Amino acid sequence: IWSSQSTLSQLEDHEWLVKRWDPIFESNFFQRAIWQYKKLGKLAEKEGCDLLFAPGGSFLTDYRPIVTMCRNMLPFQWRELRRFGLSPITIKLLLLRRSQSRSFKRASGIIFLTRYAKNRIKKAVPYRHNKDTIIPHGINARFFHPPRPQRGVNHYSEKKPLRLLYVSKIDVYKHQWNVVQAVSLLRSRGYPVMLTLIGSSYKPALKRLTQTISQLDPHGRFVHYPGSIPFTELDSCYTSTDICLFASSCENLPNILLEGMASGLPIACSKCGPMPEVLTNAGIYFDPEKPQSIANTLEKLIKSPQLRTQKSHAAFNKAKEYSWEQCADRTFDFLSKVLSLHKEARNVS
Repeated sequence: IWSSQSTLSQLEDHEWLVKRWDPIFESNFFQRAIWQYKKLGKLAEKEGCDLLFAPGGSFLTDYRPIVTMCRNMLPFQWRELRRFGLSPITIKLLLLRRSQSRSFKRASGIIFLTRYAKNRIKKAVPYRHNKDTIIPHGINARFFHPPRPQRGVNHYSEKKPLRLLYVSKIDVYKHQWNVVQAVSLLRSRGYPVMLTLIGSSYKPALKRLTQTISQLDPHGRFVHYPGSIPFTELDSCYTSTDICLFASSCENLPNILLEGMASGLPIACSKCGPMPEVLTNAGIYFDPEKPQSIANTLEKLIKSPQLRTQKSHAAFNKAKEYSWEQCADRTFDFLSKVLSLHKEARNVS
């Protein structure tokens, strides 16, 4: 593994694991790209590597065979990309679109996380080879908590509100301001609900969210935003809430949605792909750009403890399908298959 010190330090030592570090890994993107273009292939040959795996989606080396992974849909969805306007983020995403498109076309194999991602990329990047597969990520075991008994809406009050949780970076395609408006609508309908938003932030999106909160909840009565919290503490946030929300309009395979499913929570979710592929019928869906739609969907869950019970159990059972062990096994099986095909093609030629 060639990587930075921060990444390598998180990997346990094994006799079969060789860690490689270079000072260039601590520098900027362009310097790392030059290192990959000039040195990675030669180093791979020196190390006796049979195959390179570049999970970031882009690679510059001519070394073959090489397998990459599609993990970011933003560069390939113009509607979402335009939300950033004329900004450095837009330029970065356009560069990523170009570099990843080139990499997908040149790769010996591609791993997709969802069927949705595979279909979208195939339309945007018509690569010729057919050595691809779909292997979803897994869920950390500590997020798994059996569904709790669901209570009727009369159980909740202003002193003991029904708690809503939305974990995600504050960003232009995450629509947290629409969620705040939806919760304000629910409050106007008499439901004692409180919303907690957790995540880091993109400055323009945070500004829009802050303005919305200032208008609708200036005294901080029902919206709480503590910022980001350590990943090691995140599972406790799920266990202390009642309903999980996910309002993104652009994802590949949202880990946050998987974590909410594993936490045994009823989930109100964006109807945008790939969320219905991941959650299937274990949640109920809304249009993330329409506060009224979000509010109406949440209201269905709030009013019906039976529906919450049904969906939370279905989501918890569905989450069991997402295993890191299975992901690892399938990944190495695919890498082996790509290597075998490469050797066969080389022998034929």
